[in-house]
This record gives sequence, structure tokens and C-alpha cells, in this order.
Amino acid sequence: MFDLRLEEFKRIVFDEVVQRREEGYDTRDVEEKLSRIREPSISDLNNILRDLENCPLKADFPYVEPSDLDSIITERPEAPKRFELALSDDEILDKIYGGWLGRCAGCMLGKPVEGFNRSQVELWLRITNAYPLDDYFPPIRDMPDDAPKWLRDRVSQVEYAFKRTGVGVLRGQISRVARDDDIDYTILNLYVLENYGLEFTTVNIGETWLTLLPYWQVYTAERVAYRNLVKGLTPPETATYMNPYREWIGAQIRADVWGYVAPGKPELAAELAYRDARLSHVKNGIYGEMFVSAMISAAFATDDVGEIVQAGLSVIPRNSRLAEAVKDVLNWSVKFNDWRDTLSRIYEKYGSYHPVHTVNNAAVVLMGLLYGGGDYGKSIAISVMGGLDTDCNGATVGSILGVILGAEALPEKWVKPLNDLVESYVVGYNGSRVSELAERTFRMAKKTVEV
Repeated sequence: MFDLRLEEFKRIVFDEVVQRREEGYDTRDVEEKLSRIREPSISDLNNILRDLENCPLKADFPYVEPSDLDSIITERPEAPKRFELALSDDEILDKIYGGWLGRCAGCMLGKPVEGFNRSQVELWLRITNAYPLDDYFPPIRDMPDDAPKWLRDRVSQVEYAFKRTGVGVLRGQISRVARDDDIDYTILNLYVLENYGLEFTTVNIGETWLTLLPYWQVYTAERVAYRNLVKGLTPPETATYMNPYREWIGAQIRADVWGYVAPGKPELAAELAYRDARLSHVKNGIYGEMFVSAMISAAFATDDVGEIVQAGLSVIPRNSRLAEAVKDVLNWSVKFNDWRDTLSRIYEKYGSYHPVHTVNNAAVVLMGLLYGGGDYGKSIAISVMGGLDTDCNGATVGSILGVILGAEALPEKWVKPLNDLVESYVVGYNGSRVSELAERTFRMAKKTVEV
């Protein structure tokens, strides 16, 4: 089951070339060697991987991007702020429930167009007279004759899934939160806290994956890390061995519970996130999870998006690619009144990254937060109209706005269709009540609030 086929091995090697190049290594000689091999064998590919490991770091690479926590702390721009909370237990619970609901609704909004670019998202919406987006995606009842194949295929997939399962993701078809890995990991990390406590280790995260998470329902870096666990590898090697996806978005989508249980304590939230991310990611892959968890933590104490973003920046290395992208979006948001102008700059500068990379998607998340103006629907809609990993980005923005606003203040049109129910592949959690998950999260949060 876990032996790599030649084609998969080949893909990993080619993806590793890209990853090494993005990390600042000089891969030119290896790429030239690879180009001369017409039909590479397993032996050839192993040799290429060894050569890639020995590539030198370019002398002019301007970033400092460690993966161990002590070095990350050293490279931070400042000590993270600890916010004073003036919230009752009921208010904290309402914000946690808001985070859960906001995450679920944002995920559902982006799910039909996951992986689409900005133009593809816009085409769907214009065909249905729903641009700009202000509600869940409408079905396309009268497909234009000249509609592209990719759109026909996606609409067919979405409609078929609804007919087969009865769980829809389009306007008028939604009756609960459809199963999604973005929500599975939120549930899974709550389980980790309940069973291992705040002192959980990265090994505990791996044990939980193997126990409760089906292998075929994890992707990219997580699938590689899962396979490495089965082979007997331990962290941090699980994140690096044959894993060219180690800076992709997988860790960033696992951030939320750590922020929920550390209200007003972004440094603690980031530390918890680090222990989770280290199983499958390095460098900017780790920073993405730390950045988001710290922002969620800060959102309990302030509704100032600028202050929330600064809390996120305070926990990641100041000279990292992620920090640069965040600062770019902050600057562009001041310069341009229209989010589309900032989105164009994101695509221009960061468009070479894979559509599910951490850096470009974090930039889109930030764009949604900055241009949303504190409005839940506007914020998640802008992030989804940005394209790329739309369900992840909608979920992250929705989570942050959900905490800021609290469940009671979330617009009914977004949360009522969910019926407080969530589908999940995490063993024992399918059909969970979102409110119950929030209450259990609150019980864990009480342990940090009282410290």
C-alpha cells in the first residue's frame, strides 16, 4: 500500500526540485542532469534526490527560515503581545462557537471552486449573475453552450456528490457542513487536547492521525507524513523524508483550535501550532500555522484587524518569505482601494507558487481580512473570489471573523443552512454538533485562561 510507484516517485522528485529552488538552493546542475535522463529509473531518481540534498544555498538568498522553535523565536521581530481579556465565560464560549461556525461556513463557501483561479471563480459567478459573491455559490441551471470543459466537469462533480450523498455545497442544497479535511483537522486537534492535554507532543499528533484519520483522506504533505509514520520514521524526519510538499498549506489549515484554546495568548497558540506543524512541515509551512493560530488568539481581545495581523507577524521569523508576503499585502491594501488590485499584485509576485502553497494563500487570507472591513460575509467572499485554495482560505478568514464577532452576531444566511451539523471522516465524529464541539473547546480554553 505504501510502496511508491515509479510515476509517483518521479513526481516527487520533480516537485522536490521546485521545493529546493524555492528554499533558495542552487539546483541548476541537478536540473541539467535530470533533463539528460530520458526515462529515469528508481535508481536514477534516488541519485537525483541525493544530489538535491547536497545543493548549496545561494549566497544571495535574502531569507532566514529556521524550522526549530528556539531559532524561530530568535528570528521573531518582537516578543508577542499578551492581551488582557475582559470577557466573561459566556462571551468566550460565544467567540469560540463563532470561530467554529465561521470556519465551517467559510469552508462551505469556498468548497465548490476549490483550486480555481480568480478568473475561473468569476466566470461561475457571472454566468449565474452572482458577481460579486455575497452568498453561497448558486447552481448553474442553464450551462452556456460555450462553457469550458473544466467548469462543466466541476459542476457535474458537485451535483453528482449532492445526488449521491444528499449533502450539498451550493445555495439551496446545504443542510449541514459537508466533510472536508479543513474541518477534520480542527476536530482532530480538539481530540488531541482532550486526550493528551496542553503538553501534547508532535508524536501524539502522529499517533492520533494513525488512530482516527483514514490515509486516503489526507493529502500532499500530510499523506507523506502519514506514510512516513507507518514506515517507522519519527518527527521531524516525517516532515522531510520524500516530502516536497513541506511548505504547502496543510499545516496552516490545522491552526484554529490552538487559537481557540489560547484566547489573548498568541505566543502560546503559536507554540501549540508549532508542535502540530512539525509533524509534516518545515519553514514557511510551519510559520503559516503559527501565524494563523496567533491571529485567532488575538481576535478574542481586539477587533482591530491591523493589530490582529501584527500579532501573527510577531510569532514568525521577520525575514521569512511569509513575513514578506504579509507586509506586501499590508502595503498594497493601503495603496489600493479595490481588493482586485491587491489580488493582481499577489498573483504577479507569488503566482509561481503552487495553488496550495502556504505563502500565496496566506496572502489571499490577509487580503480578505483587510478589505472585508469587519463584515463577515464580505471578508469570506473576497477571500474566496481570490481563487487558489478557496475552501481553506474561506475557512481561515471565517474563523477569525467568527471569533471577532461571536456566534450570536454571525449573519443567519451563512450559519442557518448548516443546521449546527458537521460531517467528518474522523473516527467517531461524523454527525457532530458544532455547538457541542465549541463547548468542548471552551472547556480546554478554560485551562489556559486561568493560567
